[in-house]
Amino acid sequence: MAYSVRHTTSFQYEPAVRESVMEVRMQPRTDFRQRCLSFSLNIDPRANMMMYRDFYGNAVHNFDIPERHRRIDVMAQAIVDVLPARSLEAAAADDWDELDRRVAQTDYWEMLLPSHFAMPTDLLEKLASEVDLRRRGNPLALLQELNTRLYEMFDYAPNTTEVDSPIDDALKARRGVCQDFAHIMITLVRQLKIPCRYVSGYLYHEAKSMDRSPAGATHAWVEAYLGELGWVAFDPTNNLEGCDRHVRVAVGRDYSDVPPTRGVYKGEAESELSVVVTVLPVDAPEPEEMPRTTVIRSRSRNLELNEDTEQQQQQ
Repeated sequence: MAYSVRHTTSFQYEPAVRESVMEVRMQPRTDFRQRCLSFSLNIDPRANMMMYRDFYGNAVHNFDIPERHRRIDVMAQAIVDVLPARSLEAAAADDWDELDRRVAQTDYWEMLLPSHFAMPTDLLEKLASEVDLRRRGNPLALLQELNTRLYEMFDYAPNTTEVDSPIDDALKARRGVCQDFAHIMITLVRQLKIPCRYVSGYLYHEAKSMDRSPAGATHAWVEAYLGELGWVAFDPTNNLEGCDRHVRVAVGRDYSDVPPTRGVYKGEAESELSVVVTVLPVDAPEPEEMPRTTVIRSRSRNLELNEDTEQQQQQ
């Protein structure tokens, strides 16, 4: 399935700031699961841009606006061809011994260790006990069960956590957003000695789908390394396994590795960040009404050098 993706992020500052430097991770990946057929990134005010790939192979665009400005608009547009996911029902799943052997032969060690947002806590240990987190059955079946249990045990509730919230906030409330679901599952899966990573991207919402995450927003899920099966995607927010509706943009240890935007500016200002995302099949007509703009953050700024990071978890 080929999709047209448009992702617009707007930053507004009052009063004007003197300079902004920003990096953007919005270009969909090209690999054996999908192909990014075209990509463009437009910045207003106009800025010189450079592109590089980070340690995980994600495309990163970096730009600097060295003049006074009150607003930055970042618009990414892409055409992405996503291949159908192979059926896991017919695939041969490794047992635990075989998985351990394959993991020992890889260099995925950083996806086994605790990371900034995927850190074990007492509340996580309590959850692990509730879901009977231990090596049993086969790895694939256990992660499928865990994916469903997290979907059933946690409510999807926008604006209940912040972009920098620890997993304990969602664990206490038993509610959160896609970022929280992903971080909780990653932390649990790593305790099973299975490499697990964070995936940022988009989810195409079909009319018949029962997705909890909203259209018009970015999305997050996880991938676990399961030996012969490779990296298998799980979406605990929507109780889905990876499918051709998931458009992958970036992978990392957790959200801190893959924010859609990250930057600093000079000046004292109140800032407001808003996001609009559309994902449509390439042969679909343009919608008569664009998705509602989501205002993600608005708060006072008092430092000379401040950070703005798009809150993927609010969507």
